[in-house]
Amino acid sequence: MDQDLHNLKDDMIAFTEGHGLRRYNAFISDEVPNVPWTADEDHPDAWKDFVELAKAAGVAFVTMNFADLDKEDVDLLVNRLQEIEYMSEEDLEEARWLRNFVGKVGFVQLGFPCQGVIFLYEVSTPWYESYQRLENMADDYDGILIDDTDQEDE
Repeated sequence: MDQDLHNLKDDMIAFTEGHGLRRYNAFISDEVPNVPWTADEDHPDAWKDFVELAKAAGVAFVTMNFADLDKEDVDLLVNRLQEIEYMSEEDLEEARWLRNFVGKVGFVQLGFPCQGVIFLYEVSTPWYESYQRLENMADDYDGILIDDTDQEDE
């Protein structure tokens, strides 16, 4: 798989507009009722079928979202992970490794509404999935409250 989805994103924009569909810049979260497109690795252009399905469903627009990696985001992630006392050196090294992908697009999401649900097509790179995993790890740690007060009141 390509490590930068920038060209794919541009192709999706051109193909969608070529089918007369408008784009609405939005990320559809898991909280919204959705039906994910099942990826077929033997058919890398399945997203075209997805756009054609949106057109056949009679929708006027598709949602589109993409994520590219910023240097500041990687630096913040590395700093957050360094503050975690029990973080493994492998995870820290993986976070530093993400600097190789600064400026690259690692995630693209297309969606269209139909009968109260959103149909979704998502594609991501392995490095973006690593970034998400490490972000979730840092978020989980941020939610843990540690009581450092002495228990000598007894």
